[in-house]
Parts: sequence; C-alpha cells; structure tokens
Amino acid sequence: MKSHLKPLAALLAACPLSALAAEAIASLDEIVVTAARHTYQPVASLGPGAAELAPLRSASSDSASLLRDVPGVSLLGAGGVSTLPVIHGLADDRVNVQVDGMDLMSACPNHMNSPLSYIDPSNVASAKVYAGLAPVSTGGDSLGGSIQMASPAPVFAAAGQILTQGQIGTFYRSNGDAHGANLSATLASDTVSFNYAGSTTQAGDYKAGADFKPATASLPANVVGSTAYKSGNQEIGLALRHDDRLLELKVSAQNLPHEDFPNQRMDMTRNDSTQVNLHYVGRYGWGKLDARLYGEDTRHEMDFGADKQFIYGTAHGMPMNTDGNTRGAKLQAELVLSERDTLRLGSEFQNYRLNDWWPPSGTGSMSPGTFWNIDHGKRDRYAVFGEWESRLNPLWTSQVGLRHETVDMNTGNVAGYAASNGTAPMLSNQLKDSTAFNAQDHGKTDQNWDLTAMAHYMPSETSDYAFGYAQKTRSPNLYERYSWSTWTMAAVMNNFAGDGNGYVGNLNLKPEVAHTLSFSGDWHDADREHWGVKVTPYATYVQDYIEAQCLPGTMCTANKFNVLQHVNQSARIQGLDLSGHLRLGSIEKFGSFTATGLLNYVQGENRTTGEPLYDMMPLNVKLALVQSIGHWSNTIESRFVAAKTDVSAVRNEIRTPGYSLCNLRSSYERQSYRVDFGVDNLFDQQYALPLGGAYVGQGATMSINGIPWGVAVPGMGRSIHLGLNLKF
Repeated sequence: MKSHLKPLAALLAACPLSALAAEAIASLDEIVVTAARHTYQPVASLGPGAAELAPLRSASSDSASLLRDVPGVSLLGAGGVSTLPVIHGLADDRVNVQVDGMDLMSACPNHMNSPLSYIDPSNVASAKVYAGLAPVSTGGDSLGGSIQMASPAPVFAAAGQILTQGQIGTFYRSNGDAHGANLSATLASDTVSFNYAGSTTQAGDYKAGADFKPATASLPANVVGSTAYKSGNQEIGLALRHDDRLLELKVSAQNLPHEDFPNQRMDMTRNDSTQVNLHYVGRYGWGKLDARLYGEDTRHEMDFGADKQFIYGTAHGMPMNTDGNTRGAKLQAELVLSERDTLRLGSEFQNYRLNDWWPPSGTGSMSPGTFWNIDHGKRDRYAVFGEWESRLNPLWTSQVGLRHETVDMNTGNVAGYAASNGTAPMLSNQLKDSTAFNAQDHGKTDQNWDLTAMAHYMPSETSDYAFGYAQKTRSPNLYERYSWSTWTMAAVMNNFAGDGNGYVGNLNLKPEVAHTLSFSGDWHDADREHWGVKVTPYATYVQDYIEAQCLPGTMCTANKFNVLQHVNQSARIQGLDLSGHLRLGSIEKFGSFTATGLLNYVQGENRTTGEPLYDMMPLNVKLALVQSIGHWSNTIESRFVAAKTDVSAVRNEIRTPGYSLCNLRSSYERQSYRVDFGVDNLFDQQYALPLGGAYVGQGATMSINGIPWGVAVPGMGRSIHLGLNLKF
C-alpha cells in the first residue's frame, strides 16, 4: 500500500536530496508499528530522550545546547560551555535550573559560570523541561519554568554477581579545532555501586561564515574573537541500595582554566568548583520520601583574554575575583492518599554567600586598594510547598500546588579602589557612590507566593488537552540589588545581558511576579508512533519585571553603549509553540522515513514604556527528515530564523537579519560502540545570532565605547564533527 504523504517542500528546498532519494521517498510504503498505549502523566515534562541526546553530544560541549529542539526553549549566547537557556522569553535567573537536583547559583557579575556549565554533555543522562506551568514541587524563585538535568543514575549487579562496565569517548569539531574526551566506569554489586566520570574539552576561536569586521594582526576578519575555552569535569559516585531504599553520594569538581566571551568585556581566567551531593530516596507503604543535602564552593576569576587589550597605561589587566558558597537541603514526601489522589509536601532551604572583589592593578584609577563590588553578600531562601494531584475520572486529571518562599538578602559595606572621586575629566565617583550605598540599610526580606493550577482532559486515545494558570515569583539576585558603582569602567563589568552596556543595581527593587495562562492541544495516533501535532499558546504578564532604564541624571545616547540601572516595570509576553512528527513510511532498501517539525514564536512588550523586551527570539522553524535503516540513522535538518526587528531601545539592542541553515547528521550504533558524524551550517552561511548579544570580543573593552557598537555576535560557520564512543 502506497502512502499519499509527501515530504515538506521547504526542507527539500533548503537541503536538496539526490534524485534517487527523492524518488524513494515518493514511493514510501505504509508501515505498521505495534506499541503499548500511552499512559498519561498529569504534568509531563518536555526534553530529549536518550535517543535524541546521543547524536547531540559530539556536536557541542555546551550542555544547554542539548535543549535546542525542545518546544519553547531558545539559547542565550555566552561562552563555549556556558550558554543560558531561555523558556518562553524568560532567561537566566528567571529559569530554575537544577543539576542532579541541586539549585546552583552563578557566582559572577557576568553570570559566566552558569549552572549547566558544571555538567559536561557526555555525562548528561536525562534532561527535563517544565515550561511555563511548572509544578511548585519542581522549584521556586523563578518565572519561566524549571530545567532538571541529571547524570546517570547508579546501576547495580544482579544478586550474588559483580558488575563492571564503562565507556570511553572522544570527539573532534573542525571549526575552532574543538576536541575532547570522556571516560566513565562502574564497579557494582547488588547493594553497592561505585562510579567515576571524567571529561575534558577545549577549542580555539571559531570562524564565522564570512568576514564580519576588519582584520587585525592577530584576528582575521572572519574569526570571532573571545570564543576559545578549555574545561575539565570529574565526578565520583557511591550508592548503597537496600530493598526500596537508595542512598547516593556524588562528589564532583570542575577545573576550567579559561573560557572567553565574545559578548562580555571580560573573560573567565579560572573557575574551580567543588560540589557534594547526598541524596536519599525510599519507598514506603504510605508513599515515597526524597531528601537531599548539597553544597558547592566556587572560586572564580576574570581578566582580559588573548583577544582583548590587556595593558591600559600602567595597569596590566583588571583582575576580578569571586568566591561563591552554596548550601542547600530539600525534603519531599509523596503520600498516596488513594488510587485517585496523591499529595506532595516539601520544604527547601538554600544558603548562598558571595564575595566579589577586584584587586588593585597598576598605579592609575585601579589602585591603590581593593574594589569591593559585593562584600559578604547573603541570599537565603526558605520554602515550603504542598501539591495535590487527582485523577478525577478516566477523562480528567488535575493538579493544584501552593508554595511560599522567604528570601532574605543582605550585604556588607563596600569601597572603591580609592577613597576619592577622581579628577576631571576622569571622574569615577567611587567615594560618592560607596558613601551613599553604605549609608543605606542593605537588608531585604521578601515573602513570595507561587500558585499552579492545571487540568488535563483526554477525551480519546488520539487527543488530549491541558490548560492552567500559574503565579510565579522571583526575588532579585545580589547583583541586581547590590552592584553600586556608577563609574562607567566598573558598571560595564556588571553585565549578564551580553549587550555591552554597564549596569548599576537598585536597593529598592521588588520581586518579579509572573501570571501565566497556557493551553495545549495534542493530537496523535493511538500509539503516538505514526503522527502527532502539539500546539501550545501562552500569555504571561509580569508585575515588577526587572528591566533597565538610563542611569538617573544621565541621558542615553543612541547607537552607543550606555550605563543603565535596574528598575521595576511591567511586561507582557505571549507566544506559541508548535511541534509535530509524521512517519512517512519505509522502503526495503532505504529503511523508514520520519519528518519532524518545530515552530517557536514569542513576543515581549515592556508595558511601562511600550518598547519591545530585550532578547526575544524571533520566529524560528526547524524541519527535519530522519532516515533509519538497520544500525544507521541519518538526518537532514533545516532551520529558518526570521529577522529580529523588535529590539529594546533603552539597551540599543542590535537588529539581526533572517537566515536559514542546513545541518546533516549520521549515526551508526552497535551494542559496543557508536559513531556520530555531522556537518553544521553545511553551506557556510554568514549570520548573526539573534540572542548572541553585542560583539565586544576584542580590542579596548574596558572603555565603554572604545570598541565599535552595532556588531552582533556572528554564528559559527561550517563545522564538521565526528564522535566515537566505545562501551566495555
């Protein structure tokens, strides 16, 4: 029986197939797949499964990139291993990110050491995304949702046996000469499991698809400066199992000698982090108990990398040091009240301490003392929550959750390099600003409420619908409240937006409160194998949205970098996620063919000023054709991104043109090994990253306008990657 369905024309136009392949697809036969009926999970997470994760690991050293095909998720440009995920237009601290159940904090005025930078893609076993209407049990102190990324769970041997297993892998990517390796090994009995995982990765500056700036003696016109990196991660795990109880201890360490940032004026010259994570889970007659204790210590250093000017007069570099310490605890009980009702009760605590100081350099304005950007910063969270899930009848399921958090923040007095205000025309106002800051009460306590109410309706085996409302609350971070210097040179070092501007904190900031309405319709065949379409429109209104304004008493200049201040305003975000798949059929000599598609649209408006919000991803579409035959899987993928014309005026955000890319991937997998091969940006297109920020990756970056405004960070040109993984 012949299929009457044909491939999508746009995909073929972007990535032409050979005449043989086109003829084969036109005559695809219908296939029959037998599978178990779908069992509904009331609040299902999104995210790549094991099959989707495998081919992505060799294509990038950035774990956030593993989420690039999740509906509603986009990626905010940063360093090579530190991209920030965005959910429905809400990024960075507005997204709750957990690594192995730990709520980690970025200890950096540029948020270079983001939570997902602490886990290498080779060690990611699962990635879950709760977009928008996230259950209160998945985390708080966020607006856009939750991301839960985890390393492999412990494995045990059969009773009376010993299990030994492991994996070794390596990869190479041509653009930037990126390469690395990873190793994992397990030794286990039926009650004890010991595991080790280690990885290393490094790359040089990558090339864009074409020249995008004037060439210099050290950087050709097509090389994107400050994109090199080197990172190493290690993890040791010990787990004990008895009946339905598991106790697990993981100790991990990161040594990152350097990571350069094309949209920041500084580079990371050291990041050493140690994490200890103790986890217990047990099943009892009444339900399940889940408890976790964790801690993280981070030493972070920044300065100018090889592509940025290092000497300014007598000042050699600008050292910036940060110490961050996090201690956390979580306790959750899941009580099975009946076959219909489940109740979750929990409590969380997070203790965070931060010191951010800049040692003196030379004999000029960056001397003679130490500049204290954040002195003994404190941010503690205390949370309790309850969540009731009920299967009302075979068609309806509901979930209602309530969460309260107390966020207690404080910091000590600060000081500039010198107890003076400088001299004209080099006024720094260090004494004036620090005196004004120190005279104020720094203690702030917020009482925050989260509420989520969701319902799911499944009238048939081929359709289901979900809808709900959520109120989510986030308190400002330490830099938003406590960065204090209006001095241009100091302000531009406090920037986690990647826009090249300088930022000053605001002691009077209120917590952000987001109100979200969302609906999802999901239509599919009864087995969810042959076809499926899911659409999710959503709308969010944010009260006291933390935005930016021109520094009071100054005027912002168009088409220049400026000094801004954080301020509460209001915002509205609305959008649509659309995804689908279609099994086209199979041919005896060519295997089976499946088409997949993804569309994301988001639009954000500052309701106070009427301007577009910063960093909204323009309309984008991904179309792919996947062929599977035997041990082979081959994918042709096209990505289309519209021009970015709605930009933030106060930040002088850079407009970017639309573009399309074609990517190829091929995998061959057997029981003992796997080979991945791919080509990203097949036609070597030149394009600018809509969320890549301003290019400040080379030159005299300490001076706010010592580098040209108006250049967006380019995307990577053609890159061929190869990955090999062996199991033993």
